Amino acid sequence: MRRIMALVLIAGSLSACANTGLRQLSPSSRGPDEFLVEPKAELQQPADYASLPTPTPGQSNLTDNNPGADAVLALGGRPSNPNAAVPSSDGALVTAASRFGVTPGIRTELAQADAEFRRRQSRFTQYRIFPEDRYNRAYSRQTLDAEETARRWRQAGARTPSFPPYN
Repeated sequence: MRRIMALVLIAGSLSACANTGLRQLSPSSRGPDEFLVEPKAELQQPADYASLPTPTPGQSNLTDNNPGADAVLALGGRPSNPNAAVPSSDGALVTAASRFGVTPGIRTELAQADAEFRRRQSRFTQYRIFPEDRYNRAYSRQTLDAEETARRWRQAGARTPSFPPYN
């Protein structure tokens, strides 16, 4: 009986050592993934067949989705050239957004800092007996407490009409 109990404990201990990363996003079934189905744009008859681009096998089509351009268009931007100069009509917006300075390469710097933070956190989060969301555990100290933040803003004299009053 002791040997069986020891084997069960050893098997349980070893199964808790699996390190699947901060987020386990793999599907739990063998069925199709509904998020891989991508609707295409409706087919349209061109006004002039001579103006159609030459087909390029393996490249994008006119009906292929472009999520980046779709997001820019939905937010009121111009998806034609994302690297183009900022139009003069958006000058005030750019000035307001960069009023405290602009750090060149901030995305790369933040990505490296976040990767280092996740690497440090993974040292202590890989041994768990029960499964849990490691992403939430790793970033739990960086979450925003809505009630505490609203209380601070109210003490500073800011109006917070959308937040419910304290009891």
